[in-house]
Amino acid sequence: MKKRHEQKLIILSVALMIAFSIPISLLFNSEKEILGYPMILIYLFAMWMLSIIISFIIVKKYYE
Repeated sequence: MKKRHEQKLIILSVALMIAFSIPISLLFNSEKEILGYPMILIYLFAMWMLSIIISFIIVKKYYE
Protein backbone atom coordinates (compact mmCIF):
# COMPACT_ATOMS: atom_id res chain seq x y z
CA MET A 1 0.00 0.00 0.00
CA LYS A 2 1.30 3.42 -0.86
CA LYS A 3 2.39 5.65 1.97
CA ARG A 4 -0.20 8.33 1.19
CA HIS A 5 -3.06 5.80 1.36
CA GLU A 6 -1.79 4.60 4.72
CA GLN A 7 -1.64 8.19 5.91
CA LYS A 8 -5.21 8.81 4.80
CA LEU A 9 -6.40 5.76 6.72
CA ILE A 10 -4.52 6.88 9.82
CA ILE A 11 -6.07 10.35 9.57
CA LEU A 12 -9.48 8.74 9.18
CA SER A 13 -8.88 6.62 12.29
CA VAL A 14 -7.88 9.63 14.37
CA ALA A 15 -10.87 11.60 13.11
CA LEU A 16 -13.18 8.73 14.05
CA MET A 17 -11.65 8.48 17.51
CA ILE A 18 -12.46 12.16 17.99
CA ALA A 19 -15.94 11.86 16.44
CA PHE A 20 -16.88 8.88 18.62
CA SER A 21 -15.45 10.34 21.82
CA ILE A 22 -17.91 10.89 24.65
CA PRO A 23 -17.88 14.73 24.68
CA ILE A 24 -18.57 14.98 20.95
CA SER A 25 -21.18 12.21 20.98
CA LEU A 26 -23.02 13.80 23.90
CA LEU A 27 -23.51 16.97 21.86
CA PHE A 28 -26.11 14.99 19.90
CA ASN A 29 -27.82 13.54 22.99
CA SER A 30 -30.98 15.63 22.84
CA GLU A 31 -34.71 15.10 22.90
CA LYS A 32 -34.99 15.75 19.15
CA GLU A 33 -35.91 12.83 16.94
CA ILE A 34 -35.68 12.11 13.23
CA LEU A 35 -38.22 9.56 11.98
CA GLY A 36 -38.69 8.43 15.58
CA TYR A 37 -34.99 7.77 16.24
CA PRO A 38 -32.97 9.79 18.77
CA MET A 39 -30.37 12.17 17.37
CA ILE A 40 -27.48 10.32 19.01
CA LEU A 41 -28.32 7.11 17.13
CA ILE A 42 -28.61 8.99 13.84
CA TYR A 43 -25.23 10.63 14.49
CA LEU A 44 -23.45 7.40 15.46
CA PHE A 45 -24.76 5.37 12.55
CA ALA A 46 -24.19 8.21 10.05
CA MET A 47 -20.56 8.55 11.18
CA TRP A 48 -20.12 4.79 11.00
CA MET A 49 -21.55 4.63 7.48
CA LEU A 50 -19.48 7.61 6.36
CA SER A 51 -16.30 6.00 7.68
CA ILE A 52 -17.02 2.78 5.81
CA ILE A 53 -17.61 4.67 2.56
CA ILE A 54 -14.46 6.78 2.93
CA SER A 55 -12.26 3.78 3.80
CA PHE A 56 -13.74 1.83 0.87
CA ILE A 57 -12.85 4.66 -1.52
CA ILE A 58 -9.29 4.88 -0.17
CA VAL A 59 -8.70 1.13 -0.36
CA LYS A 60 -10.30 0.86 -3.81
CA LYS A 61 -7.89 3.47 -5.18
CA TYR A 62 -5.02 1.41 -3.82
CA TYR A 63 -6.00 -1.71 -5.76
CA GLU A 64 -6.41 0.09 -9.07
